[in-house]
Amino acid sequence: MELVCPAGTPAAMRAAVEAGAHAVYCGFADETNARNFPGLNFSTEEMASGIAGAHARGAKVLVALNTFPRAGGEELWHRRLADAEAAGADAVILADMGLLAHAAEHHPRMRRHLSVQAAAANPDAINFYAEAFGVQRVVLPRVLTVDEIAAINREIDVETEVFVFGGLCVMAEGRCSLSSYATGKSPNMNGVCSPASHVAYAEEGQDLAARLGGFTIHRTPKNQPAPYPTLCKGCFSSGDQTGHVFEDPVSLDAKHLIPALAKAGVTALKIEGRQRSRAYVGEVVRTFRAAVEAVAAGRPMPEGALARLSEGQAATAGAYAKTWR
Repeated sequence: MELVCPAGTPAAMRAAVEAGAHAVYCGFADETNARNFPGLNFSTEEMASGIAGAHARGAKVLVALNTFPRAGGEELWHRRLADAEAAGADAVILADMGLLAHAAEHHPRMRRHLSVQAAAANPDAINFYAEAFGVQRVVLPRVLTVDEIAAINREIDVETEVFVFGGLCVMAEGRCSLSSYATGKSPNMNGVCSPASHVAYAEEGQDLAARLGGFTIHRTPKNQPAPYPTLCKGCFSSGDQTGHVFEDPVSLDAKHLIPALAKAGVTALKIEGRQRSRAYVGEVVRTFRAAVEAVAAGRPMPEGALARLSEGQAATAGAYAKTWR
């Protein structure tokens, strides 16, 4: 299976390729991609040189243009499609139907992948995107079990890509409204979930309050580490309980499920983390490359402790192994 790895910066791209990534995914430094954070992403020149460097080492580059264009502002997304093709990208990752249609018409030779932001989670939806826009791969949302993925693969003729490590979103991908409610910025249009410009910390008595858009998301004692105020991982009161109502601050780690995902017909394994450091990227990629090679060769997967790189130093298999509805 292809190992698809994050590259939030040119340095992280080099680290991912050197660590054994089969492919890296990245985006331009603007609102066309869903990791539009200050200090991250690529200029047009950096994209071209990064792709050339990755190709020289035998790795592919997938460019994420996975936000939804603003009405009247489509020109930026159209220009970035042309920039990605000119730079030699191996594929573009798209979510918006209008942008998919534009890519199919004006850049027919450019391989098109359907972003997880499109939230296509059943055969009918996936086959629609394949037939209407020539999509060749779909990134599945993190709400499906392994058995459900296997069932989907039996009814589609496109490749499937799934997340195996990193951040875990509890919302249907591409449908989150919490952050946009609190900050006025849509993650799916502005490319930022819980934007740093709307984060504030304040001492209140013996506590440190972490706020997002004026809403207090966490209160921690002054001598304790204060988490970043992401809404879905915040602490809330519900009835007589106060705690992590939506999601615990943990990361996805599905390394032990790689054999099952291979049997389910998955083509590519995706690591989340374009906002992470190059050291993080290098270590995670090396671990998963060794695991993928072991599975392909029929060997036992190597043991590897990635817990210290996980959020809260804890991990979960997420929906892959869920037993509830």
